Amino acid sequence: MEIRPDRRITLHGFNNLTKSLSFNMYDVCYTKTKEEREAYIDYIDEQYNADRLTKILSNVAELIGAHVLNVAKQDYVPQGASVTILVSEGPVVEVPDEAYEETPGPLPDSVVCQLDKSHITVHTYPEYHPVEGISTFRADIDVSTCGEISPLKALHYLIHSFETDIMTMDYRVRGFTRDIEGKKLFIDHDINSIQNYIPEEIKNTYDMIDVNIYQENIFHTKCKLKEFDLNNYLFGYTMDKLPAGEAEEIADKLTTEMDEIFYGKNIHLS
Repeated sequence: MEIRPDRRITLHGFNNLTKSLSFNMYDVCYTKTKEEREAYIDYIDEQYNADRLTKILSNVAELIGAHVLNVAKQDYVPQGASVTILVSEGPVVEVPDEAYEETPGPLPDSVVCQLDKSHITVHTYPEYHPVEGISTFRADIDVSTCGEISPLKALHYLIHSFETDIMTMDYRVRGFTRDIEGKKLFIDHDINSIQNYIPEEIKNTYDMIDVNIYQENIFHTKCKLKEFDLNNYLFGYTMDKLPAGEAEEIADKLTTEMDEIFYGKNIHLS
């Protein structure tokens, strides 16, 4: 169903469709020793502490035109952090044309969208492999809105804010609203893939898979980095410091870790 600004449907009351975006990202690193692992976890806890995450989520709220009502944040011991922001805004007076286009959203210096009630949350999970020397940082971000604007407009900025090896994104429109004649509307914008909201230069660097259930307004996309520079995955040193053959072994371990996360299953190497 296409609802353009020049073909807007008059609704009975408020548009109460709920649109939810779940953005799940992974950063993978090789940490050979206990000291490297602890240093990586300390780095992640400093880089993505509750204050930094609050700033990221506040920028998301700004991008989608929301007013922050309340912020709850917490750094955990020994690691990890959580932030929840409750946001809302008054009635939408005029919806920008960009709200109807399947294009990547803006970065924080360009605010173009408005919405009503919503919440934004993030939880982080630093962890490590007890044997293989792999450490992984995961962040789960949820943006849930009620009204005309989709939280997909914040997706470009979220990708921009995290160093991401694997991304999993789920978007769902729930509930229904009614036109003035009482007819139910279960979605109010065109969408055939979350990929339409990811810039081409980012898509070109990832292998991507879509699983969409159009009749249920459920859309799923996952992405895995196509190529990587091993130097970016060594914590505290570079490839030239490694013994002969070890670089290839480490690269194989990192590739296996990323594949297992991407495909959601353990891969046993012969």
